Amino acid sequence: MKRYVRESPIFLGLTRLLGRVKQRIPKGVSGKVLPFFFMSPFFILISVMWFAPVGITTYMAFTKTQWTITNMQFIGLDNFVRIFTRDIRVVDTIYVTVLYVSSVLAINAFFSLVLAIFTTYFIKKEPVSMAIRLAWLIPRITPAVIYALLWRWFIDPNIGLLNTFLGLLGLPTPRDWLLTPPYSQILMIAVNGYVGASFGMIIYSAAITSIPRDIFHAAIADGATDLQVCRHIILPLLKWPIFFVTSWQCLSLISSYEHILALWAGGAGVARAAEVEVWALYAYSKAFYASEYGYGAALSIFLVIIGLIFIFIFFRVFGFERMMQPSKVEV
Repeated sequence: MKRYVRESPIFLGLTRLLGRVKQRIPKGVSGKVLPFFFMSPFFILISVMWFAPVGITTYMAFTKTQWTITNMQFIGLDNFVRIFTRDIRVVDTIYVTVLYVSSVLAINAFFSLVLAIFTTYFIKKEPVSMAIRLAWLIPRITPAVIYALLWRWFIDPNIGLLNTFLGLLGLPTPRDWLLTPPYSQILMIAVNGYVGASFGMIIYSAAITSIPRDIFHAAIADGATDLQVCRHIILPLLKWPIFFVTSWQCLSLISSYEHILALWAGGAGVARAAEVEVWALYAYSKAFYASEYGYGAALSIFLVIIGLIFIFIFFRVFGFERMMQPSKVEV
């Protein structure tokens, strides 16, 4: 196969072309230019797939673009003024977004930490711990549409297992989990928390596994309990993984809406009726359901600004400069 490729006309022609280009470039310059030449496809891809959409979205946020993006009318800051003065949905959307991000972040960043410590330190049998991790990892590798469909079956009032289980425990069994607040909001938190916890569990488990077991054995030999080992050894050494998971998940949750859109498949109107319409979904619905592309872009830009503020806060709280310093303790 390699011989066929080397003898193909296309390969030989490309080799000759690159050779001629290299001969025409001075020797002192070729070492500096060639790396950028070979990296040019990557730069072109990034420019087309990232920089161009960012530029178009930013410009569109200052225009009145409706029904078609070919007719853009520049209106300055009017879209941003509308967000804070004339849009009656903004307050409810902010409330749902804060509830969604804070609740799911608590599951993703902290419950996943408990889960990682439990499966990595307390459970000594590796097959058992691997089975538990796999159970939490399956939603992460499952397509969002299939994951939402499984939840729809699970919460179905007629054939679903959730209401049957709650009925056996004597707990309330809502007729419609999707459209009955606050049960719909509880469902929103559970669905996204189950997916997000697997990410933190993987990061924390890898960090705990990298800690030498001799440290645990020495602490136990000195009379430390398992809880003291977790508090005084594991948690201090997981400071930077906790920072990474918390910041990454927070920024991810601010801009995520795919599971909500997939589960409440009727569109943004259904999510609004169920009181689960987060800010990112609201921006999406304004752009692609109401065809207000300019206003949807303004909502997205505002969300990016909020994300940048969170990045600054996280770096200040956790001390990004200290994280970048060389480690003084080998573990």
